[in-house]
Amino acid sequence: MQPIHRALGLTDDEFDDIVTVLGRQPNHLELALYGVMWSEHCSYKSSRIHLKRLPTTAAHVLVGPGENAGVIDAGDGIAVAIRIESHNHPSAIEPYQGAATGVGGILRDVFTMGARPLAVMDPLFFGNLDDARQRWLVEGVVSGISGYGNSVGVPTIGGELTFDPTYSGNPLVNVLCAGALPVERLVLGIASGPGNLAVLLGSTTGRDGIGGVSVLASAGFTETADDAAKRPSVQVGDPYEEKRLIEACLELLDRGLAVGIQDLGGAGLVCATSETAARGGVGMDVDVNAVPLREAGMAPYEVMTSESQERMLAIVTPENWPAVEALCARWEVRASVVGHVVAPEETAEGSTVGMLRVRDGFDGPVLAEVPAKSLADEAPLYDRPRERPRDLDATWADDPSDDEITDPVADLLDLLVDPAWVYRQYDSQLFLNTVVGPGRDAALLRLAGPGLPASERGLALTTDSNPRWCALDPRLGVALTVAEGVANLACVGATAKAVVNCLNFGNPEHPEVMWQLSETVDGLAEACRAFDLPVIGGNVSLYNESDGTDIDPTPVIGLLGLVETLVAPPPGWSWRADDTVLLVGVRRARDDRPFPLAGGRWATQHGRRGGRPPQFDYSAAAQAAAFVAAEVAAVCAGEPTHLSAVHDVAGGGLAVALAEITSATGTGVRVEDVTSPELFSEFPGRYVVASDDPDGLLARARAAGVEVTVLGVVGGERFRVGPIDVAVELVARRRRDALVDALDRRP
Repeated sequence: MQPIHRALGLTDDEFDDIVTVLGRQPNHLELALYGVMWSEHCSYKSSRIHLKRLPTTAAHVLVGPGENAGVIDAGDGIAVAIRIESHNHPSAIEPYQGAATGVGGILRDVFTMGARPLAVMDPLFFGNLDDARQRWLVEGVVSGISGYGNSVGVPTIGGELTFDPTYSGNPLVNVLCAGALPVERLVLGIASGPGNLAVLLGSTTGRDGIGGVSVLASAGFTETADDAAKRPSVQVGDPYEEKRLIEACLELLDRGLAVGIQDLGGAGLVCATSETAARGGVGMDVDVNAVPLREAGMAPYEVMTSESQERMLAIVTPENWPAVEALCARWEVRASVVGHVVAPEETAEGSTVGMLRVRDGFDGPVLAEVPAKSLADEAPLYDRPRERPRDLDATWADDPSDDEITDPVADLLDLLVDPAWVYRQYDSQLFLNTVVGPGRDAALLRLAGPGLPASERGLALTTDSNPRWCALDPRLGVALTVAEGVANLACVGATAKAVVNCLNFGNPEHPEVMWQLSETVDGLAEACRAFDLPVIGGNVSLYNESDGTDIDPTPVIGLLGLVETLVAPPPGWSWRADDTVLLVGVRRARDDRPFPLAGGRWATQHGRRGGRPPQFDYSAAAQAAAFVAAEVAAVCAGEPTHLSAVHDVAGGGLAVALAEITSATGTGVRVEDVTSPELFSEFPGRYVVASDDPDGLLARARAAGVEVTVLGVVGGERFRVGPIDVAVELVARRRRDALVDALDRRP
């Protein structure tokens, strides 16, 4: 039988570190606490040294990385909180509950800061839909997100949907949430004031989710893995409990009844108690018998590490406890005193240390006693070996950009997939703040809600990824992804203000994976500095592998943008007959290879996964984004407009961008001076714009130093673009039905 510490995911060296910290041999409960808190998911022990290279500060950043959510000052006395997380491994085992509890967890991260959750987005990645298991996963995940989000009352306003064989054994389910709060309501997860009470709010504690972060998120999948055996590690959610918990916590904060507050997410009660104590430099005594249970006979380690959902920990003064108890009773939210804040103790060296003590009764025997900071902040830090893939040069040399495109009509139709089936399962109009919902370049909301100061500002959100680019060159690929996100925000008139990231990678014990992660961080840092964007939070999901095969590097970038005045909707995808179609931004990627295909959807569709992503000019991309954002923002501010459509050129290239607007409007287009490589080439910083005053647009673009090209004219019932000539009705039908047909496929 293996030693208990190995069964808990701790290495022999980590066990020795624990002995050093404690100055003695740990007992089994103490090992369990370290096992979950020092897991990859909770401690970021393989990624922290790299994440420190990211830019995280700016004048408008109120809270950066390290708290439950990042927060920026949005103006008018309003702050915006944003967070992105992964629930990959739970969703692979039990897709409905895995995805549902991913939504529940990200909501708690946001309202922990004092923000009312306003919107959710869901980047999803699956294998190809010709496999029945992938169809089961898609339907389960989408049902879980809609079932929880719709029930709790928070709109799902966008996301992504990617199908690729790299995710066949390990799907990715990422969830982003943004919320808003009056600036003065901002609260942090800090315990302070010896004698204050640790109050557990919300659901009872059960065995669902025990060891979830260490069992599921610190190991890959194998064909012999027993999914049924892992299902107890997947949490079970209750959105109606979450809704009551949101309202109770926000009222509690409005009334100033909490000193600090923290959600119980990964690692459960041990995480919430140790992190709040460590941030406050205090200790905490926890009585495992005071925790309300839903199952009899739970051992102390189960109580402390369970990840049962819909639970929060509030730090409350004794004099405020009666008011907290009454408030929670009115909202039908369970509230139990489970611990006390205690003063830090002086060490023999003259410093102080806050101890987390797990007790059998408030005054009973101590079952575990460990320094809170050692759990929360002092996990081992690994600089794991990194190795550039040995075949990378050969992969780069195998460039598809010179391949002949023999059937552009068929290629275009094969690239058209409308994700509407997914987002129609979601309520995107809850709160009635959604101005631009799912299916467009970015989502756009009025920055309004209960308790917020009056404002005409708008909040824009987008999530972007391109694992095809990142598989070829992680550093360049993630930079291109950031540029695409900035472009998406510009299409709804927003200026990017902050970034969050969800870094999904394979096994960190593989040197090539750590090289990918390190390169990605450097590329993200470079792009964020170039666009003047702080990274205010994120998540790292490792061990995404199946049968020893790692997923392609998949950094998901969430961007938050602001529109200064939002009194009218942006143009959207609604061109009109006789409008002129223009391309804003550089037309050619570079002189030596003007229309690269490497890493694009056309190349992937044809099994061509070599080459190198296109280089791009940060300055030109930023100028084009600023110009488009200003043009659209003028529309949002209610100024007279000659713009009827704005859409960035992204996945699938110019052909797909034009076809998507054609599908949305039912009106054709004629563009003559384009070739097949240009139509399917992908590089950032380009926008399709339709206007009935092209001369005015061209003059403003010239004044801004932005390149603009006249492409063609809107009208008719044919999609005539370069070598492609096809009926608009066929384009629209193919885009509309592609996903539904694939999901309905039967063996």
